[in-house]
Amino acid sequence: MNELIAGVDEVGRGPLAGPVVTAAVILDPNKPIEGLADSKKLSHKRRVALSEEIKEKALAWSLGRSEIEEIDQINILQATMVAMQRAVASLTIKPTKVLVDGNRTPDFSIPAEAIIKGDGKIPAISAASIIAKVSRDQEMCEMDKQFPGYGFASHKGYGTKQHLAAIEQLGICAIHRKSFAPIKNKL
Repeated sequence: MNELIAGVDEVGRGPLAGPVVTAAVILDPNKPIEGLADSKKLSHKRRVALSEEIKEKALAWSLGRSEIEEIDQINILQATMVAMQRAVASLTIKPTKVLVDGNRTPDFSIPAEAIIKGDGKIPAISAASIIAKVSRDQEMCEMDKQFPGYGFASHKGYGTKQHLAAIEQLGICAIHRKSFAPIKNKL
C-alpha cells in the first residue's frame, strides 16, 4: 500500500482578530498540480486559482478552525493544534502520515512529523497553506462588511498601523482576540 501523506498548515496565528484556520490535504500523485508554493509567496489571484485546482485534484482536503473564544481560553498555540487535529479528523480518507509546517505537531493518533518551512518544501503542505489562506482571507473580507472601519479586507486582522489606528478610534469589536496584548490593553 502506498503511503497517504496529509500536509497540514495554519493561517492566522498572528492576527489580533478572527479565527485561526488550518487545512489538511492529501494530494493525488496521479494528478500533479503545477506551481505549489508557500501561500505567502503567491499573488492573491494565483492562490485563489490554485486553491480551486487543489480542491478538484486532491484525494482529500478539509479545513479545521478555532474560534476567537477558544483562542482566548486556551491560547493561540493550543487553539492552532486543536484546529490542526480537526482538519485531519475531517479528511474523508485517513492518512498514514501527517506532515505539519512548523516545529511541533499535535497528537493525530497517527505518525506525524513537523517540518520547519515545510510550506515551501512539501507540496501537500504548500497545498494546505494555500487552501487555509484563501479560506481565511475570504472570511476576513466578509468580516470587513460586518465590522466596517477596521480594514479587515486589507490587513486580514493583523496588527498593522491601519488596524491599530482603527482600534484606537473605534474600540474593539466582537472578532478581536481579547487575550492578545494590544486588545487586552484596551479592555
